This record gives sequence, structure tokens and C-alpha cells, in this order.
Amino acid sequence: MVKGFARLAESLDDLALDIPSAKTLFQSIVPKAISEGWLDASFTKSSCEDGEGQSKEKRLRRYKEEVVTIIHEYFLSDDIPELIRSLEDLGLPEFNPIFLKKLVTLALDRKNREKEMASVLLSALHIEIFSTEDIVNGFVMLLESAEDTALDILDASTELALFLARAVIDDVLAPLNLDEIASKLSPNCSGSETIRMARSLITARHAGERLLRCWGGGTGWAVEDAKDKIMKLLEEYESGGVVAEACRCIRDLGMPFFNHEVVKKALVMAMEKKNDRMLDLLQVCFDEGLITINQMSKGFTRVKDGLDDLALDIPNAKDKFSFYMEYAQKKGWLLTSFGSSAMEAPPIAAAS
Repeated sequence: MVKGFARLAESLDDLALDIPSAKTLFQSIVPKAISEGWLDASFTKSSCEDGEGQSKEKRLRRYKEEVVTIIHEYFLSDDIPELIRSLEDLGLPEFNPIFLKKLVTLALDRKNREKEMASVLLSALHIEIFSTEDIVNGFVMLLESAEDTALDILDASTELALFLARAVIDDVLAPLNLDEIASKLSPNCSGSETIRMARSLITARHAGERLLRCWGGGTGWAVEDAKDKIMKLLEEYESGGVVAEACRCIRDLGMPFFNHEVVKKALVMAMEKKNDRMLDLLQVCFDEGLITINQMSKGFTRVKDGLDDLALDIPNAKDKFSFYMEYAQKKGWLLTSFGSSAMEAPPIAAAS
């Protein structure tokens, strides 16, 4: 009886093409069969679980197919904002660890250029849409399958250690996260050795500089480079530079997903230098569509999260921040709800 009902349940979608009321009729038959004793009561629970399991499996299969295409396109275009948009359009954040596993696995089988691009992308994803938990779980999945990966890529263990160490140097992971990853792996597996190798790389002399160029990229970390450029363009503008030139420099960075760094540094500089002219720059950036309200909110949130530390050097930091927040809300480039929502929002995962 159970097998017969289960087979019928699996074919309901096809049946409904010829019998529109098939699902409703089936749902009315099941309780009757259970009440009369010729179908086990556990059927409703198991069929629900089976249906959910099959549905999730289908979504996962489709997700994997789509992200492979997205990653291949990224390797061709080097367009991080487009990749982030594509992931957001998929609307399946619960599969973020699987994306990380797929990204690194595909990069391992390619040249140093793609490995560097994968590391830079991880930094951007962590700043933008991935939690630290997503990154940790993704690396756990990678290390759990490391032995299989090594069958196709001989130096996979060494390369994975470099990805792990680079993630720590890039502030995508904290050193303590390596312990967390190790605790989730089975004892004496090859993944544990990879973590030990990553720790050695991190503690080696001049580790930071070497790991930033571990894929032979020569240019180092794109996000770190962007931070330096942002600081320089803001310093130039603050000392009497032209707003149009500052906007051009921000546009030339080509990293719109990272513009909350511009907002953060501009607000802090305004406090330190007592120069509210920085607000004029943010106003123009918003008017020209350079910095979105979302990026403004992230920038303000990052400053708000660091106000206690800022107040040690700038005693009136909290008062200035309140003034900047009200000013931005009045001008329309910060949501009026920011004050209340920011109190509950988690800190943005980015290095200061």
C-alpha cells in the first residue's frame, strides 16, 4: 500500500496535466486510507520529507549548473559586480558554501590568473554577501573532498593551503577560523594536513607580502590596492582638490561593490580634519549614481560600528556622526529608517 501510494505521489505533477484535480483528490484519499487502517500514518510525514528532499536536490543540481556558468563568465570578464548580481538573482544564499567550493575547485584546474581572480572574488563576496560561516563551511567542504580533488590535480593540497592562507591574509578568515575548520574535519584526514600547511605559510617571514603575490600576480590584492587609492583621492580632495576629479578616480577604480569604503573613509576624514566638505563629495557621488543608497548605508554602518574606537581620538565623534547621518537623510542619500535599523544590523564584514 505504502509503495503504491508513494509511486502515485511521485507522478502527481504528470497526472495533473490530464486530471487537474489530481492533487486535491489524492490528498483527500490519503487521510481516509489512514483512518481505515490500510495505510500507515507515517506515510504523510515520509512523503512530505521525500518531496522536500527531492525538491532540494533538484534546486541544488540546477544551482550547481548555473554557478559553473557564472564562474566561467567571471573568469572571462573579470566583472565582480556582475557576478554578485547573478548570485543575488539566484536567491539561494543557503548554497553559498557550495559556490565557494565550486569556485576554488574550478580555479585549481586553471592558471594562476584564475586563482588570483578567485582569491580577489572571495574578498569581495565576504565584504558584500557571504558571511564568515559561509566561507568556513565552503572550505570544510573543499577539504573534505581534497583526496578526490588530488586524483585530478596532483598539487591540490598545496594549492588549497595557499587559498586558506591567502584568505587569512585578506581578512576573509581569522586565524581562529582555521581551528574551527579543523574541528569539523575527521581526524587524520588529508584536510588537516592542508590546514597545518596553511598555518606554516601564515607564520613564515614576510608572509603577508608573499601570499598577496602567491599566484604570481605581481599587482597584489585588488581590494587592498583600492583602499590605498581611495585614501589618496580623498586626501587630495580634502586639501582643495576638484570634486569632478575625485569622482573620476572613484569611477576609475571600477569596484562599485566596494564604494562603502569611500563613504567610510570620507566620514572619518571629515571628523578628523573637521572638514565637512567631504559631505559635498558624497552628495555629488550620489547625484551622479556613483554611490548607491545601499553602499551609503554600509559605509555609515561601518563608521557607526567603530564609533567607540573613533571617540578615543575624536572626542566628539558620536555627535559628528549624528549630524552627518541627519544631513544625509535630509539630502536623500541615506534612508530615513537608517537610525533604527542600523542599531540592529550586523557589522559589515570588512577590514577597516
